[in-house]
Amino acid sequence: MNEKKNREPLFHIVKRGEMPWYKAWGIRAIALIAALVICGIITQAVTGDNPIQVYITMFLGNFGTPRRFWVLLQEMAILLCVSLAMTPAFRMRFWNIGGEGQVMIGCLATAACMICLGNKLPAPLLVICMVIASVGAGAVWGFIPAFFKAKWNTNETLFTLMMNYVAIQIVAFFVIVWESPKGSGKIGIINQQSMAGWFPTIGNNKYLLNIIIVAVITVLMYIYMNYSKHGYELAVVGESEQTARYVGINVSRVIMRTMLLSGAICGLAGLLLVAGTNHTVTTTLAGGRGFTAVMVCWLAKFNPIGMIFTSFLLEFLGNGANQISTRFGLNQSFGDIITGIIIFFIIGSEFFINYRLNFRKKAEEAK
Repeated sequence: MNEKKNREPLFHIVKRGEMPWYKAWGIRAIALIAALVICGIITQAVTGDNPIQVYITMFLGNFGTPRRFWVLLQEMAILLCVSLAMTPAFRMRFWNIGGEGQVMIGCLATAACMICLGNKLPAPLLVICMVIASVGAGAVWGFIPAFFKAKWNTNETLFTLMMNYVAIQIVAFFVIVWESPKGSGKIGIINQQSMAGWFPTIGNNKYLLNIIIVAVITVLMYIYMNYSKHGYELAVVGESEQTARYVGINVSRVIMRTMLLSGAICGLAGLLLVAGTNHTVTTTLAGGRGFTAVMVCWLAKFNPIGMIFTSFLLEFLGNGANQISTRFGLNQSFGDIITGIIIFFIIGSEFFINYRLNFRKKAEEAK
């Protein structure tokens, strides 16, 4: 009997029930504080710089000037838009890793309209063509892997991942076709003189329209996911395809319809990048947001409102890391290390939100 007791593990991992939201956010806050303490120790040991000054620099890198603040909101809006696009697919357990390619195809379609139709159509009609082209291109790029998944049960993770590289190479091809000046290997600013296809400026800020559009999409996605029939159907498919078929849901149709929506919103993100922000297209314009969006969705547990905060956090850390590198003359990698540690702690806190540790002593007392 004693031997049996000695063989009992020190603790058991037990899944928690539903935790109140304030406790969950309390755990995340503790994790963030712990991450800042660890980062401070590492900063002091490696660089000798004052950790408090480093954190102030990170804050000023986002809020130090009005321009930095608007840039933060703009980048947050684009990341949020891509994250919202991925959410329906992830809720359905369709692991769409192709957001990067779907955004790039949307960027390419927008640039094509601006280059080929910029001097031929009036501004309102040109913008309508750009919207239709970018949304349609992204929808088609999302539909292709969904069709193969629905018909032949292909692996959507590998399929969507490979389509990223196809999209990037297509963009690279057209960059050479449209390069300006010839031999430069880049397109440059499209319609710089006429500004044909550029989104209008609201007030004194050219980013405000992007932010408003993404805010509207956030509200609509929240309603779609939680209060629409389609949102209910994709949630059922995500829980169990067999159950979905049993209750009469056409699983193949739901998969294809959901990926059409996912790709379309990614294409819209491409429109915002080209027409609203950069006014050009390059192979790196998506900036890895298709992959970062996976983390945003997961941290927010596929809740569109929660994604506002997670996308803000990731962009805040990214911009802050860049400012740290510039201000202290450090290698860019050091800022990335600080960001990585903070994200690691935040992700790790999810374990303690979903599970608890039952130690051996507690188990014996419970008897």
